[in-house]
Amino acid sequence: MFNFLRPSGQGQGRVERIAPKDAVQMVTKGEAILLDVRDGMELRASGKAKGALHVPMAAVAMKCDPSSPECLKELSLDKPVVLYCASGARSQGAGRMLVSLGYTKVFNLGGLNDWHHGGGQVVR
Repeated sequence: MFNFLRPSGQGQGRVERIAPKDAVQMVTKGEAILLDVRDGMELRASGKAKGALHVPMAAVAMKCDPSSPECLKELSLDKPVVLYCASGARSQGAGRMLVSLGYTKVFNLGGLNDWHHGGGQVVR
């Protein structure tokens, strides 16, 4: 039932861990999209990574499915996506959903603190 929480290994079609500095660099250069999958209360309490799109875990399937009319226009199946939450568990699950939807380069950063420790800015 909770298979989406298990690590999925390395390689294309998998959710890979990414070093915080690498994630910050990719997002800053516009080479990847950053998704915050925490809920709204968490976002209000701690802010979010600068440049991140907020897509709560419950809305990932709808907002990230290329066949959905509500899919975010910033997303592309071939552009790398970096996800984070509070600890990395939800972002791993959301990453697995993205892989199942056809995204080819999906990375799990972990938590917002990882973004900050990698040199990324947090905005309120």
